[in-house]
Amino acid sequence: MSDPNAVRTEDVRFYGRRKGKPLRAGRQAAMERRLPDLAIPTPGEGETLDPAALFPEPKRAVWLEIGFGGGEHLAAQATAHPDVGFIGGEVFEYGVAKLVAAVDDAGLTNVRVHPDDIRPVLEHLPEACLERIFVLFPDPWPKSRHAKRRMIAPRRLDLFARLLADGGLLRVASDDMGYIRWTLMHTTVHPAFAWTARRPDDWRRPPADHVRTRYEAKALTQGRRPVYLDFRRRARADGSS
Repeated sequence: MSDPNAVRTEDVRFYGRRKGKPLRAGRQAAMERRLPDLAIPTPGEGETLDPAALFPEPKRAVWLEIGFGGGEHLAAQATAHPDVGFIGGEVFEYGVAKLVAAVDDAGLTNVRVHPDDIRPVLEHLPEACLERIFVLFPDPWPKSRHAKRRMIAPRRLDLFARLLADGGLLRVASDDMGYIRWTLMHTTVHPAFAWTARRPDDWRRPPADHVRTRYEAKALTQGRRPVYLDFRRRARADGSS
């Protein structure tokens, strides 16, 4: 049997639908007015995208959130850390519109958005350019035949290891225990990552700087208890990834 993760990054979808109910007039207007300025285009073949150059003012670090949902976490983090540049990727139009409206309302200048599958963009980023990567409550794709669609996978961890600076943080959160077991199975054996949990209940408590999302609140209301996993990027021993 072939390895379900031995696939090119862009070959397999990790998301479901792109559109839901029609956007309200205000959010549609914000999308039309602001998204062109916030959007990150997919670089051409052979091009390198410098994430620091995406922002009008110098930033001390760049953080990435993959699949930001409604953007609650990303917008709150961007507000709390104006010295950090934030890149968010999301395919669902409603979520993109919600974040764009929040950015517009708050006057944030440290957020950039890729309103599509962000994986092709990541292939064009330089090594060690990110300080944090967030993968919060991704679609767990619970059926075995869909395992190749999960965001956390060996090939993707190799990519995250390349992109994260030494000591950088990969944070994964989910309310699906199958996905948590899958994440731990692959990440704890990856040579570039060290799980930061020190006590048995560490993974059950949200990190001090965590921002609850609408999806997370819904999961808690329905009795599903989320798990939060932080992994540190180990130091590169010899300059390799």
